[in-house]
Amino acid sequence: MITLYGVYRSRATRPLWVLLETGTAFTHIPVIQAYRLPDPAAPGAQINTTSPDFLRVNPQGQIPAMQDGDLVLTESLAIALYLARRYGGQLGPQDDAEAALMEQWALFAATAVEGPALEILQAPAGATGEGILRIAAEKLRRPLGRLNAHLAGRDWLVGNRFTVADINTAECLRYAQGHAALIAEFPDVARWLGAAQSRPAFRKMWEARLAEPE
Repeated sequence: MITLYGVYRSRATRPLWVLLETGTAFTHIPVIQAYRLPDPAAPGAQINTTSPDFLRVNPQGQIPAMQDGDLVLTESLAIALYLARRYGGQLGPQDDAEAALMEQWALFAATAVEGPALEILQAPAGATGEGILRIAAEKLRRPLGRLNAHLAGRDWLVGNRFTVADINTAECLRYAQGHAALIAEFPDVARWLGAAQSRPAFRKMWEARLAEPE
């Protein structure tokens, strides 16, 4: 039985989206980030990333984490890839080439997209934030150009179907969606991202995320 640790307001959205796409049964333990609690060590505090029970699962104290039998994984993109491969059917790879491509897009998303996308999400208001936005947008233009060229004439990243490659990449790019002008520079990316986020499983995941306290 799969146990997934982590609240929706975290990178747990990636494996949660996979699980909702596949309809796979799982136990969800909503471990919250300790920094979001006034006193994470207080008696009766919500289980969090410093709770001893969770640290036995992931001594690094980060979410999400997943346990499936004896297997424990603690990186969101790796968890999503595993779930798609093991339980996802067409959501996962159908041969070695597809597996390699899905891993490639996950690494692309983690190394080329997520960092500057988070800078956009977290940029403060005012002149300082405007400078951060300009620099982060420039960092993203080359990877978004590559993504846009790949998506020209196709709906999805791998195998002419929606897969975990789309989930992982779209979730990393989501952090930059507040920069609407940047996304609009890449129309095939914008089209693809909108289609991914129109899926019922994404909407269900997003509704659960919005229902959580900030």
